[in-house]
Amino acid sequence: MKIIIQIPCYNEEETLLSVLEELPKKIKWISKIETQIIDDGSSDKTIKVASNFWVDYILKHKINSWLGNAFRTWVDNALKNWADILVNTDWDNQYPWKYISDLVQPIIEEKADIVMWNRQTSKISHFSIIKKFFQWLWSFMVRFLSWTNVPDSVSWFRAYSRESLLKLNVTSDFSYAVDTLIQAWNKKLKIADVIITTNKPTRPSRLFKNIFDHMNKTAQILMRVYAMYNPLRIFFSIWTIFFILGSIWIWRFMYYYLTIDWDTGKIQSLTISWVLLIIAIQFYAMWIIWDLIAKNRKLIEDDLYLSKKRYYE
Repeated sequence: MKIIIQIPCYNEEETLLSVLEELPKKIKWISKIETQIIDDGSSDKTIKVASNFWVDYILKHKINSWLGNAFRTWVDNALKNWADILVNTDWDNQYPWKYISDLVQPIIEEKADIVMWNRQTSKISHFSIIKKFFQWLWSFMVRFLSWTNVPDSVSWFRAYSRESLLKLNVTSDFSYAVDTLIQAWNKKLKIADVIITTNKPTRPSRLFKNIFDHMNKTAQILMRVYAMYNPLRIFFSIWTIFFILGSIWIWRFMYYYLTIDWDTGKIQSLTISWVLLIIAIQFYAMWIIWDLIAKNRKLIEDDLYLSKKRYYE
């Protein structure tokens, strides 16, 4: 089997060498280990460092395009070069690379299609209490909406089988973490996790300003992708809420109309109920339209999977 270890880079000349030096040279059941970096618009000597270390594949974006676009680029190159497993690592040496052999074993043994690092965020000493709480809260929300049971669901550091790479189609620019999790459940891909410990980060993240910025951007991706694959749950739930509220106001009007003289009014109850029911009807129509779009999307992705399989293989 062949594995490609991928490192996304953005002005990483100071830390890239230390990461490359610690990557494993040998993994059980793996006959070939190759490395690739994607220089996402760096203005320093990142490419020179990678070239001097004889990195197998050096990919480059002219401008900083974020992790979602980088994911599509490195997946395309990995599939073209016959990778059986793609491992995505980090650029700041925060993750001990001795765990890579553990990370890929479930895929080698055909027990999983995607394997994720479990950083045990509640035990990371350099995380503040606030950060630990929001890491837990966000992971819980992602698990709930993606129907997965991965403890550290927002971790970017994962191993993907070739089959999963052929099936996944990342649609967001900012990141691939949440996008691929929701798709994995909908496409019946098995997800596993490996417990690890982490090193202290060598610098702050350049992808987002703070944890709230990260949560805001990730929330947008989460809701958009969830709506693409599960429109029934979203629009049916909203339709139900407005329909019940509208029905309650109608019953309120009927109660007063039948039991009290008409002169007492309550016309406002009827007005409110019609407004709520019209909104419910609109969401019902949106539910039908989005459900048809989701069905059509599944057919397109099935065809895209077969097209990619023929193209790359």
